[in-house]
Amino acid sequence: MIVVTTRILAPLERCFDLARDVDAHVRTAADTSERVVAGRTTGLLELGDSVTFEGVHFGVRQRLSAHITEFDRPRWFVDEMTQGAFTSMRHVHEFRTEGAETVMTDTMTWQSPFGLLGRLFDALVLRAHLTRFLQTKQSALKRLAETP
Repeated sequence: MIVVTTRILAPLERCFDLARDVDAHVRTAADTSERVVAGRTTGLLELGDSVTFEGVHFGVRQRLSAHITEFDRPRWFVDEMTQGAFTSMRHVHEFRTEGAETVMTDTMTWQSPFGLLGRLFDALVLRAHLTRFLQTKQSALKRLAETP
């Protein structure tokens, strides 16, 4: 499990909507050359929506399809992998207000394939990669949200 938290000087609703904006996702994941290839291809994700992203991780072009399974605007939403490199993946996006700031917390849990070998890869490589990926995305989302 990974938990990444970012404090943003922007309204709660703005942060929530940017986090579920397909176009913003593509912009904030530019380091992995992400693009949307199926499902909702633009705009704001809603409960029941599906989306497929393609990006380069570890030098390999990969696809991940996810479904929005839980949604409570502007407090939280959950996307769960339906197809991709993992056996399973769940990503919880939570938002709360503290004073003038919005606190955005991403919690990602996953299970890699290949049993013991997969768990070893998780511990040695994947956890750090996914943490950097989420931190980079959150930093970029923070810049978007704080820009007038």
